Amino acid sequence: MADANGDDLAESLQSLFTNVSSMGTSNQMDLLEKMNARVASEYDDLGDVAAGLRVFAEQMVSKSGGFDEFVEQMDAIEKQVSEFEAVISLLDRYVSVLESKIRASPPK
Repeated sequence: MADANGDDLAESLQSLFTNVSSMGTSNQMDLLEKMNARVASEYDDLGDVAAGLRVFAEQMVSKSGGFDEFVEQMDAIEKQVSEFEAVISLLDRYVSVLESKIRASPPK
């Protein structure tokens, strides 16, 4: 009878260990499934952010293209101003020479 009780106890313990082990595995699988779902959700969110950034970048490129015309106009104006400054400098020197000649000539 002691052997029968020992066998029952051994079977009960074996059953208990098997159930605890499978319960732990089941809990780990549930946790892993939840973690995978969370990571997938995060990646979806990151994909949305990346798509939004791509649209924003495309908008910025299209808007900056409109500035090219103005930049070209400003460059042309800057070139004209430089040319006018050169002409003014030349005229200033010419006026200085004329003033010197007028001062140097005797009054009539």
